Amino acid sequence: MINFCCVYYGDKYPTKYVEVLYNMVKRYLTLPHKFICFTDHVKLQKIVPGIETRTFPEHNLQGWWNKLQLFHPKTKLKGVNFYMDLDVVVLQSLDKFIEFSEPDEFSIIRDFGQPQRYFNSSVMKWNNDFATEMIWEEYQKNLEHYKTLQGDQNVITDAMNLHGKKILKPYPDEWTFSYKWTHRKKPKFGEASRTYEVVDDASIAVFHGKPNPHESTQDWVKDNWK
Repeated sequence: MINFCCVYYGDKYPTKYVEVLYNMVKRYLTLPHKFICFTDHVKLQKIVPGIETRTFPEHNLQGWWNKLQLFHPKTKLKGVNFYMDLDVVVLQSLDKFIEFSEPDEFSIIRDFGQPQRYFNSSVMKWNNDFATEMIWEEYQKNLEHYKTLQGDQNVITDAMNLHGKKILKPYPDEWTFSYKWTHRKKPKFGEASRTYEVVDDASIAVFHGKPNPHESTQDWVKDNWK
């Protein structure tokens, strides 16, 4: 049994995003799992039956920094954990993301804009038997430094480069793509150059920034984000 995890803090998204993610995971993850949402929305479990809701142990973190509490020792995530951001669209089976690496390895996707330098924490798999020490403790030791950077991905990237090279097994680039551009080597930063096409063999489309999935006019998004 694996823990499928998501984070829903604040009011950036409506509760429908959790419901849709739950539905997509239910369709495309056939391996035994429980769906856990870390949230400050106390009524979410009643709104989306079938999920387990938990709160993070610390309440002074905001935005993307909250995600780092997935590695917090008091979060009590035992065994293999798999995480996806709320703003993704699942297109095909997720089973391969679980089977790709061993329980004592760390898997994550590479960044879309700077894939040679950073990882992207929209999709990742880990075990806190090692990740708590490598990631959470690294963050705690260098809080002032990380406060000057852009977010949790900086911490995870630094932690893996410093401590995790032996257990790091990044996911193949072909399994995920950015909604804004299909190839990590060819980012399309200008709105006029974007075509928003689907990548046929990929399992997950990742949205970052605008637009969000519910704002997309593409049929392939509408057919799968539900």
